[in-house]
Amino acid sequence: MKFLFVSLESLSGDVAWTLKKEGHEARAYIKDKGCYDVYNGFLEKVERWEDWSDWSDVIVFDDVEFGSVAERLRKKGKLVVGGSEYTDRLEMDREFGQAELKRHGVSILPSWNFSNFDEAVAFIRNNPARYAFKPSGSILSEYKDLLFLGAEEDGKDLVELLDQNKNVWQKKTPIFQLQKFVSGVEIAVGAFFNGKDFILPVCVNFEHKRVFPGDIGPFTGDMGALMFWSESNALFKATLEKMLPALQSSGYIGYIDVNCIVNGRGIYPLEFTARFGYPTIQVQLEGITMPAGELLSRLARGESFELKTKKGFQLGVMIMVPTIFAKNKETIEMYHDLPVLFKKPGSLEGIHIEDVKVEEGVWRIAGDSGALMVVTSSGTTVEEARRQVYSRIQNIMVQNMFYRTDIGAKWAEDSDKLRTWGYI
Repeated sequence: MKFLFVSLESLSGDVAWTLKKEGHEARAYIKDKGCYDVYNGFLEKVERWEDWSDWSDVIVFDDVEFGSVAERLRKKGKLVVGGSEYTDRLEMDREFGQAELKRHGVSILPSWNFSNFDEAVAFIRNNPARYAFKPSGSILSEYKDLLFLGAEEDGKDLVELLDQNKNVWQKKTPIFQLQKFVSGVEIAVGAFFNGKDFILPVCVNFEHKRVFPGDIGPFTGDMGALMFWSESNALFKATLEKMLPALQSSGYIGYIDVNCIVNGRGIYPLEFTARFGYPTIQVQLEGITMPAGELLSRLARGESFELKTKKGFQLGVMIMVPTIFAKNKETIEMYHDLPVLFKKPGSLEGIHIEDVKVEEGVWRIAGDSGALMVVTSSGTTVEEARRQVYSRIQNIMVQNMFYRTDIGAKWAEDSDKLRTWGYI
């Protein structure tokens, strides 16, 4: 089949590369000009995706903001994965997402939306408590990670942060949300959706968003993930399953995920991801045993089927270089084109591409994100998966590469809590 990927940034190239290895044709459009050389040698890229829509059998929109376009194409009879106006809004507009959860009978944490930083400061002073600060609305993807979890019970740390940063943040995240903080285990549940119903099993996953081991440092998109596949469970029934009528009405087709905090008192959904997650989709490919082309085409056709997956656990670790921290031209140029080498070149099992290219048989750093690849593994236990993934990482040689060494390490403690509370 012929698959056309339409992207804001270079995120889903590994899925397209997987399709190509299965024997399909795959072309990619990437809007971000900083990604001009990403995937070179792996994939054929196009300048205008619209010129290739008739060529394609399936069009894949791998990010939000394409909802209205995807809906128009579906009405014309095209097979489309991803995108609807409703699901775009679920993810991008936190206030709307929380309101929709509440409307469908899902318990949510109290939250308040602001476009004025002084008003937010006054609110915290009048209502002292721990809050989480979350950017909202249509903003650049890197600004979505300007999250802050308050540590002080009276909110004074967040007041100080808002007061000192308001002139800078007003330009970068003019709309934001304060959400009541609750402690517990952060856990997400997601499923593929065929436009009519969820495709089982569901994916239970644990993100690791901070850049350094021990959950230290700035938030990133995600430094790694632990996951397993499950039949419909208490977490899914209490959250995503209740959104079924709304998703059916929207016409959405693709993957959808809700991230939650859970404790002994309840389940509290935090945010939707109405698209592939990254590196979630790469780790999912490690655990899905049916061909990716079959999965995407059957989804796009609205077919009902059982997703074929491995038992046990899957793990994924992001491999980064310091470009992630500095966007200045000098740092980008320093790392751009450096080789990505493998001690055993023939052993690429578990390697999933991000911002790399291949020239004359040599992998090289491309783009400007600093995210090079995801290394994945599977195991009957989390410890087995951890040993395998970190063994595979030892095969990679890149100057100044770094990664988290503790992906999945909290499972022993978290799983005890989740079982005690009855969620798994």
